[in-house]
Amino acid sequence: MGVKYKYNTQTLSYEKVEKTAKDRLVRGLSLVVSGIFFAGITWFVSQNYLASPKERQQRRELAQLNLQYNLLNKRINEIQDVMEDVQYRDDNIYRVIFEAEPIPGNIRKSGRGGVNRYRHLEGYDNTTLVLETTKRLDQLEKQIYVQSKSFDDVYNMAIQKEKMLASIPAVQPIANKDLKRMASGFGKRIHPVYKTEMMHWGMDFSATIGTEIYATGNGVIKTVKYQKGYGKHIVIDHGYGYQTYYAHMSKFNVRKGQEVKRGEIIGYVGNTGTSTAPHLHYEVLKNGRKLNPVNFYFNDLSPEEYDKMLELSSATNQSFD
Repeated sequence: MGVKYKYNTQTLSYEKVEKTAKDRLVRGLSLVVSGIFFAGITWFVSQNYLASPKERQQRRELAQLNLQYNLLNKRINEIQDVMEDVQYRDDNIYRVIFEAEPIPGNIRKSGRGGVNRYRHLEGYDNTTLVLETTKRLDQLEKQIYVQSKSFDDVYNMAIQKEKMLASIPAVQPIANKDLKRMASGFGKRIHPVYKTEMMHWGMDFSATIGTEIYATGNGVIKTVKYQKGYGKHIVIDHGYGYQTYYAHMSKFNVRKGQEVKRGEIIGYVGNTGTSTAPHLHYEVLKNGRKLNPVNFYFNDLSPEEYDKMLELSSATNQSFD
């Protein structure tokens, strides 16, 4: 530390300044205060405006993490769009085809349960971003699970639909490619014996005795017997509420309880019961209600042939039974 001098106007000379203890104390304290002040400024600047290498690395990692989360949310949006399209098809196409109710929206959109299951994600600078992304992923996971179960249901319904389509009566009960064996249709007809107008609950196919009769759908033989009106006849239970009757037969080719397939020979045309000529009387029932069999030949007839069948079935005003 340098020596200080003071000019004395009385002696017209420079005199050495001697510092007292007080002067030294004040100067020391001023230096300490100045040091603390500048140290505080340095600390403030470093904390708020300057970052350490570690902090700069952490900030880079955090920025990268934010970028990844934003990209993840974009991909979630894309997947969500695809999921909504799949859900729409499931409810409005697949389930409509198989006559099933759509899955309620509250089940498709429900999140995952639990009391504040996201508590461990709270309390951070990026809590909102992380929390919302996690919730969206959980919801998407639930929707995928629900959709997976729905596809399992649709698959099972498809299997059942295949069985049902094989069981529903869908062909003519005798060979009739030229449609010339169609003798009388469904509706009010003149009874050949009683000579009065009566409801004819089936269709008559004229054929020689011994002509083969086919099961019109898969099913189980429910009845094989003789009855005064129907004569020798067979009833097939096809399931799904469908039954078919085959009457006035000459001979059976099946037994009660036997499973049969569409197209399998179940017996032969005859002239038994209340019948005025060899023919097959054929009926279709759904849930006990007798229906017009002409509506059940869709596996057999082209549109043109179907129109001709409709014309033939209504052309005659008299039945054979």
